[in-house]
Amino acid sequence: MKELFNLTDKVVAITGAGGVLCGAIARALAKAGAKVAVLDLAEDAAKEVAEEIKADGGAAIAIKCNVLKKDTLEAARDKIIAEFGRVDILINGAGGNRKDATTSPDLSFFDLPTDAVRSVFELNFIGTVLPSQVFGAEIAKNDGGVILNISSMNAFRPLTKIPAYSAAKAAVSNFTQWLAVHMCQNYSDSIRVNAIAPGFFLTEQNRFLLTDEKTGELTARGKTIIDHTPMARFGNPEELVGTVLWLISDAARFVTGTVIPIDGGFSAFSGV
Repeated sequence: MKELFNLTDKVVAITGAGGVLCGAIARALAKAGAKVAVLDLAEDAAKEVAEEIKADGGAAIAIKCNVLKKDTLEAARDKIIAEFGRVDILINGAGGNRKDATTSPDLSFFDLPTDAVRSVFELNFIGTVLPSQVFGAEIAKNDGGVILNISSMNAFRPLTKIPAYSAAKAAVSNFTQWLAVHMCQNYSDSIRVNAIAPGFFLTEQNRFLLTDEKTGELTARGKTIIDHTPMARFGNPEELVGTVLWLISDAARFVTGTVIPIDGGFSAFSGV
């Protein structure tokens, strides 16, 4: 069983790893023996995560990287290979939403700025495609490896107010299935592509949409989410780790093209 989940000396590149969720994943995979490349546009955040991993006895490097610029991805790939020798696993964690791509009493759907919608879609979808091209080519050379994408509950059930983000994550889920088939049929059946679909986790991006900044009480949106989550709580970042470890390890060697909800039952509950 230990061998099935063994990540010792596996080289993992994680985009968006300076953030709350992928930072937690990066730290956990390092503890499992992986060598972790912490990629993020926010260089200081990436360095902080990498330093925490190294202070805990793990192997990590921090690299500033823009997932929408292929040249920075190629430079990141080259740095990882120079440091660790190869890339075994890519986790596409970069993503996010924008206030001006979100409907509100002050901003109707009919007035959403095209640039804002395009920006959110590109960050989440193109920001998954481009790293998959750059690192996927390296994985194909190695004749085996794993790509893990980060989809969302929005891909299963579009949430109110955030049409661009919901559409982009639906595209990520579809692309996950497409790429899984493509890599198997054209390169190696030892290359697997899957995704996780997190439910509701408190991050810096959504914290004050779901909880009141002053009181810490649930907002109306936060209460609705909890009421429709059978486990009746938000997830903790560390609760993504078990599924991620399974999907990127040999324990899931016959699993590809899947999108796994990690949502406390939200997607299973009809509300009745």
